Amino acid sequence: MAVENSVQVSVLGLGAMGSALAAALIEAGYPTTVWNRSPGKADGLVALGAKAAATAGDAVRNSQVVIACLLDDASVHEVLDPLAGDLAGRALINVTTTTPAQSRQSAVWAADAGIAYLDGGIMAVPHMIGRPESSILYSGSAEVFHEHRALLDLWGTSTYFGEDAGLASLYDLALLSGMYVMFAGFLHGAAMVAPAGITATEFAKAAAPWLTAMTGGFEGYAAVIDGGDYTVEGQQSLEFSDLTHIVAASADQGISTEVIGMVQQLIQRQIDAGHGKEGFARIIESIKQPV
Repeated sequence: MAVENSVQVSVLGLGAMGSALAAALIEAGYPTTVWNRSPGKADGLVALGAKAAATAGDAVRNSQVVIACLLDDASVHEVLDPLAGDLAGRALINVTTTTPAQSRQSAVWAADAGIAYLDGGIMAVPHMIGRPESSILYSGSAEVFHEHRALLDLWGTSTYFGEDAGLASLYDLALLSGMYVMFAGFLHGAAMVAPAGITATEFAKAAAPWLTAMTGGFEGYAAVIDGGDYTVEGQQSLEFSDLTHIVAASADQGISTEVIGMVQQLIQRQIDAGHGKEGFARIIESIKQPV
């Protein structure tokens, strides 16, 4: 049963994620006002106990804490810039996906307007909100983070990275980059085996445990990278890691070699620079120094 909380919260943006955040607040007993640019999306939340605001300004003026979960950075400023005066003295928690530079610019804008600003990156999909596997990353105002920690923890594990408002976004996008490249690798593999009559479902049964096991190597790679020595024993060399055979097999299967070819190019650049005997982790130097 929900326990009534004294902190009034407004959620701006009722897409799938914004609605999930708002629902968690309502269930926990927070007086919650909701607003969305297009009408109708608030109906389900109102049925749960939320108050629908006719305008974003009404929503902002109704609460001490304002959650922005909008389409992008441009949407955030389109909605909130005209309301800077109303937001002054309130806490703004922006969980819209933005770049680190955009997050830092928003923090400067907020500081100039007297708004306490906390930036967030959501490492979850909507149905995960409120579950243990949901993780939300924050940076910006330490005061807002600590004062409203109980509210933030409703959505998932809360991690604070410091006053630099861009750090949560940086972590968010860096983690997503790993996810998308991994997914692309899986899809490349599924495309490789498809001409042999192997379904993606069959391939996934083999790929999932293999890829899960391989994530155990992250810490070893990290230790090598942080140590700055790619010659330490026990590493797979760049020469041994040459992916020519995978590129060739992919071409033979009649599929694009773009995904695996990208990794091969990173390896080859380091081999060409005379580092073939060194460990695979050295390809991070190719990534750090783009052509």
